Amino acid sequence: MKSILYWFKDSSKMKRWIMLILVGVVFASYGMASLIVSNDSISFAQAIKIIIYFVIGFTCVVMGLIFINKRTMELFVEATDDRIDSEKKVNVNSLIFNKKIYNKGPKIVVIGGGSGLNTTLEGLKKHTSNITAVVTISDYGDNFGKDNQTMFYSQLEDIKNGIASLAVSDESKMNELLNYRFSDDNLKGIAFSDLYFSAMNELSTNTADAIKNSNEIFKICGKVLPVTKDKMKICAELENGYLIEEKSKIAETVYDKLTKVERVYLNPGNCKALPEVLEAIKEADGIIIGPGSLYTNVIPNLLVNGIARAIKESKAVKLYVCNIMTEPGLTDNYTVADHINAIIDHCGEGLIDYCLYDTGEVVPEFIKRYNLDGSELVEQKIENVKDKKIKFIKENISIIKDDFIRHNSMIIADTLIKIICDDLKFQDKQDDIEYIMMNSKLKADKQIKKEKILQEKYNKKIQKSDRLQQKIKKNKSKFASKYSDRIQSIKASDEKSIKKKKESLKRKENNHKK
Repeated sequence: MKSILYWFKDSSKMKRWIMLILVGVVFASYGMASLIVSNDSISFAQAIKIIIYFVIGFTCVVMGLIFINKRTMELFVEATDDRIDSEKKVNVNSLIFNKKIYNKGPKIVVIGGGSGLNTTLEGLKKHTSNITAVVTISDYGDNFGKDNQTMFYSQLEDIKNGIASLAVSDESKMNELLNYRFSDDNLKGIAFSDLYFSAMNELSTNTADAIKNSNEIFKICGKVLPVTKDKMKICAELENGYLIEEKSKIAETVYDKLTKVERVYLNPGNCKALPEVLEAIKEADGIIIGPGSLYTNVIPNLLVNGIARAIKESKAVKLYVCNIMTEPGLTDNYTVADHINAIIDHCGEGLIDYCLYDTGEVVPEFIKRYNLDGSELVEQKIENVKDKKIKFIKENISIIKDDFIRHNSMIIADTLIKIICDDLKFQDKQDDIEYIMMNSKLKADKQIKKEKILQEKYNKKIQKSDRLQQKIKKNKSKFASKYSDRIQSIKASDEKSIKKKKESLKRKENNHKK
């Protein structure tokens, strides 16, 4: 009963079409009744009149049914689309895109790790479900005892965060579940994800297969894959020749030795890429490298045998998203060019077509917080990049989220989709269904963003006006409140006297001219 009554609410916008159907039924019934009731022969004029009534009625019924079905679809999509914060009008074509043509979106491969990877995935999943997140699984070099063997799966941090970011509904709930730590005495301190991956590893042939099976179990939007199934360590060689074989100690050692990272390498060096990862790269429409820790997330992925070569041979658009802040002990004083050159030094040219980097317009208060930890803004210098074919895109991609400086996920996603659209347009594929879908989605998103910005500005103006009124009321003196009427009358009389003086001066000037 409630669902039927919902149709008659103003927000449902159904009453107009129900009324149209009723009007159509009345017209059609009147036409049919006129034909049946009439005893005499029908004249030509009467026949035309009956036909007109019937056609109008039939048209109204058909149009009403069409628009009711369309509105029903809108209500369904609006109820299940995560971009709808309020019951305001939103382009239904962009909403249906997410639900009906979603699985036909571009194939995107994201290579990185850490919070940067999670941010990128959150933006991309609003455009397509064909996402493959590629992350490293490395032995940090930490020694776990027999009692804490299950804690070995703490190295799967990027995997579980990637799964949470690609959650179809609410990533916060998925993230809360995977990171939940038991308080029971027997399992105290152990995370749910540790137990889960431990069980999946027992059920699967290896950790890589356990992760692939998890993509189906969690029903995520896309898939998360390890770059290799081989066990490996991420090691580093410093400028002074010192070797570090524990990933977790690279930054600390660099900081203590007052030196820099010369190169990172894998041990063993013959790790083979997962076949599914190579296949995803080959079929990709777009490849995003970064953001993420340059020497412990991004470059190690590219060093696995077959990955760099597959990216170079791929016809996909290759976008590198540069970090906003430097990493203490790893990329101190690094510029945008230094980040790119580090990738080129390790893997050669041809991995990057475009580089997206920040304008550096970050709130100073937050930069100071990072400065206390030894981090600073990445300098926007691009002059000394070794690969001159790279095109640079400068955008304000920094936002503040949970008191941390993060990348704007939607700008990263929109930038890549726009580049793919431009590439299809260059190939004269404007009539291609993929181009039409992506281009319409970008336009719809742009309109939604514009409406949100205008709404935010309007809300700020109202808040500012309310604060000003409250301040005036608060600061109003007792004298002003007591004699406000008299003060107003004095002001009015002063204005009148000034006006009379101006009029007399004008008359004198006119007389003088005459």
